[in-house]
Amino acid sequence: MVPAIYLGPMSERTLVLDHEQVQRKLRRIAHQLHEEHHVEKEIVLVGIAPRGATLAKRLTALLESVSEMKVRLVELKLDKDHPLERPVQLGIEHKELKNRVVVLVDDVLMSGRTLMHAASYLIQAPIKRLTTVVLVDRRHRLFPIRADIVGLTLSTTLQEHISVEFGRKDAVHLR
Repeated sequence: MVPAIYLGPMSERTLVLDHEQVQRKLRRIAHQLHEEHHVEKEIVLVGIAPRGATLAKRLTALLESVSEMKVRLVELKLDKDHPLERPVQLGIEHKELKNRVVVLVDDVLMSGRTLMHAASYLIQAPIKRLTTVVLVDRRHRLFPIRADIVGLTLSTTLQEHISVEFGRKDAVHLR
């Protein structure tokens, strides 16, 4: 018998969403996006790198399977810890967002800092409309922003951490 090794409290993880539950949430978000924007011929999904971009890529495929609208996928990079210290990088020219419906996507919304800075950057272009989407909303706002479409709202403490894992088996864990 191999002795158990205690790795401390940070190693203890609770599965919040398993692979199939994540897939259901993503399908529901895609349908909500379609319902919200069904009159549009094209929308732009902007995923905040790294996991928001992965989520946006998944949503793009799902949206294209349930809708006739064209979906353009774009990655946005910013320093999540110090968003004012480095410039935001967008995968297309900023001016290409003019008169477009833009959907800003991230994996987890906690304080709102990342989503707020990304949204602030995007609305510097004369966009038609901005919708925000997150897989998990933790509801610990420090900034006046919300997600329009949420996969799961989860009450957590500030000390807890949500990790979203995308791969062969997607999962959301709390630790």
